[in-house]
Amino acid sequence: MGPVQVSEHARPPGLPLESGANLRYYKRSFNLRMKIGLVRRGFSPTGGAEAYLKRLGRALVDAGHRPRLYCTREWPAAEWPHGPVTTLAHGGPLAFAHELQERACPEEVLFSLERVLACDCYRAGDGIHAGWLELRRPHEPSWRHQLRRFNRKHTETVRLEQSLLGQRRALHVIANSELVKRQIVDAYAYPADQVTVVYNGLPDFHFQKRPGTRRELRNRWNIRENELALLFAGSGWFRKGLRYAIRALQQLKDPRVRLLVAGAGRKPRFAPPQVRFLGAVTEMESLYRAADLFVLPTIYDPFSNACLEALSFGLPVVTTAANGVAEVMQPGVHGEVVTNAADVPRLASALAAWLDPARREQAEAACIALARNFSMDRNLQQTLSVLQRVQPPAMRPP
Repeated sequence: MGPVQVSEHARPPGLPLESGANLRYYKRSFNLRMKIGLVRRGFSPTGGAEAYLKRLGRALVDAGHRPRLYCTREWPAAEWPHGPVTTLAHGGPLAFAHELQERACPEEVLFSLERVLACDCYRAGDGIHAGWLELRRPHEPSWRHQLRRFNRKHTETVRLEQSLLGQRRALHVIANSELVKRQIVDAYAYPADQVTVVYNGLPDFHFQKRPGTRRELRNRWNIRENELALLFAGSGWFRKGLRYAIRALQQLKDPRVRLLVAGAGRKPRFAPPQVRFLGAVTEMESLYRAADLFVLPTIYDPFSNACLEALSFGLPVVTTAANGVAEVMQPGVHGEVVTNAADVPRLASALAAWLDPARREQAEAACIALARNFSMDRNLQQTLSVLQRVQPPAMRPP
């Protein structure tokens, strides 16, 4: 198969999403089957992007479209039951991108969730890598930043990002927050009207009533009745600020408070006994229901799925302004937003403000209502609206 031929039609303008005409367009577009190539190189069982992609694949099939996944051997076969899989041999960012150029089907709209050389639409769900490298500098020794210049993975990732955004070989970009959109426009002078913000979405089952009482679930996770369970979830503990969550816990000096850490990672050497490392958790729903408060003092997160999931279970969220979720939250209503992850006193103060059970109970309904605004159905409709417009003219329906 020849190289990917990215369509050369005029790039789409900004896409207004709320008018009645567009809602009618969404309904019509669901009747038009599309072949869509979805690209995601690696796989993590606790990764937010992987969870999103599986939800998207399911939603596309339910809507009558035909998705194909392009990935490496890291993806377990059981994790993608939504259509054919094309497995690429090369795992490095640049080698993977070149192989994709050769093997991608030209009849598909190429929708990449991965930094590649070119595509019809790029979803910048991982944010801007060049921006992340700068954001992490104050949080690590200077020698580590200097060594990173010689790290092949980082240099290849920035090179691919430059190809997609700097050279505009992505015809359109979907950002999952205004935070990421601003970074794309500022860092690469990419046209703002070719970036559409489509927030992450949750499937309907997140809001369905489930068996088991809160007391039963807390017993399952060994949380005592008088304990306050702060939940931290995700992979990439450095980026998500686990060390700052631990320091804030220590500053609270409240013997009732426990920090539950869900996800795989390298345990800190001197973690206090109030921190429980749960490893990779497959039953996150029961853990959300058992916890009292969600904390994610992230250094950078384009839009944390874990925060949205926590809100959907009525948990207030304490996070940072470097998390795209913060732009849809109302501080004091849905949790708190701290400007800087490293500001441990401010983080501890934000957590202390939500230790009051009456306040958390009052916030529960507002948190669930906020999360309901971000459904997978809405995400799918908005995503399909973009994909329909970036189809090559020959592939568009009459």
